[in-house]
Amino acid sequence: MIRTRRNTAAALLALALPLSVATAASMSFPAAAADGSDADGSDARLTIPHPTGRYKVGRDILHLVDGRRRDPWVPAAGARELMVSMYYPARTGGSAAPYMTTDEARLLLKGQKLDTLFMAELLAGTRTNARVGARPAGGEHPLVVLSPGFSLNRATLTTLAEELASKGYVVALVDHAYESFGTTFPGGRTLTCVACETVEKAPSDAAEKKLLGKAAAGRAADISFVVDQLTRTAGHAPAWKRWKMIDPQRIGAAGHSLGGNAAASVMAADRRVRAGANMDGTFFAPVPDAGLGKRPFLMLGSEAQHSPGSADTSWPRDWRRLDGWKRWLTVADSGHFTFIDLPILGGQAGMTDPSAPLSGKRAGEITTAYVGAFFDQHLRGRHQRLLDGPSTANPEVTFRNP
Repeated sequence: MIRTRRNTAAALLALALPLSVATAASMSFPAAAADGSDADGSDARLTIPHPTGRYKVGRDILHLVDGRRRDPWVPAAGARELMVSMYYPARTGGSAAPYMTTDEARLLLKGQKLDTLFMAELLAGTRTNARVGARPAGGEHPLVVLSPGFSLNRATLTTLAEELASKGYVVALVDHAYESFGTTFPGGRTLTCVACETVEKAPSDAAEKKLLGKAAAGRAADISFVVDQLTRTAGHAPAWKRWKMIDPQRIGAAGHSLGGNAAASVMAADRRVRAGANMDGTFFAPVPDAGLGKRPFLMLGSEAQHSPGSADTSWPRDWRRLDGWKRWLTVADSGHFTFIDLPILGGQAGMTDPSAPLSGKRAGEITTAYVGAFFDQHLRGRHQRLLDGPSTANPEVTFRNP
């Protein structure tokens, strides 16, 4: 979203469970132990919604290092590093996959000034559906690379990742070093958001936007590198032991906020990415004037910030540049974080945001339905009536065609 200089950085760097600090201060929360149980011993753990697809979900973790590039935020750190959660369609077996580390949860909550109101252990202990070491399903599957919002840990896109994997996709969910409040890397290192500090110190609105445009382009390079590492296209052994599950001819990218901008940017730079989706992200790095080679693109955003005529002028500008199949959808009563896990988990904890009254449950259902339908149509060739026009089942969603 684009704001005035006074609050651009705050809007982009905000990491929110679905409530304001003022609202949270007036609420009471059930007493909970560090293990996620109520004081009376009952289970009070937060839960990622159960996926609707026919497959179980497996998960592996990769630490990837791109020796060809220095980190853009901390050059002294050396090569660019990424953490990647690989979700895949599975049959059976394995142990429960953790949601995030306690350090990641603590830094996430501290970044939003909610650390005194919400226990890091409760967030970190969120119950997921993925299983570590699960036996994979057979065959080749489309690959979707997901990138989170600026300042956000990759775990915040778990609901979408698990849903896609349950429907037969391999999903690479990426954390970009120094671009989240906290991401844990091997060796006990938890890297913090140096990029956030750099953007906040920018001397002008124009300088901020330029930095964020470079960040989107950097993420596009990250996504291409991930595709290289997961396939044989770079002429080396793939980094993921289950690489044969991936169909290299069916690759898509999607993301939230800056991650959504990155999805468009990687399509502009890498022809292997056949379809992309932007969930409520400003196009700080514009879609090229020449378009995206007639490849399909989905824009899914909040009604308040991304309707035609709203504050973000990058959407109408880049809508005109998209030269292939395209949809511009807005969701009523939604906010910037509607399209990720946080409203879902906040709703389970009794936390609500009056400025975005759409329930977390509906937010998750809408996001997974439309993003899933988009990739089913464009990576699998299965026509989806949901994308043809308004649906009585989803009255919150408006199709835009300015």
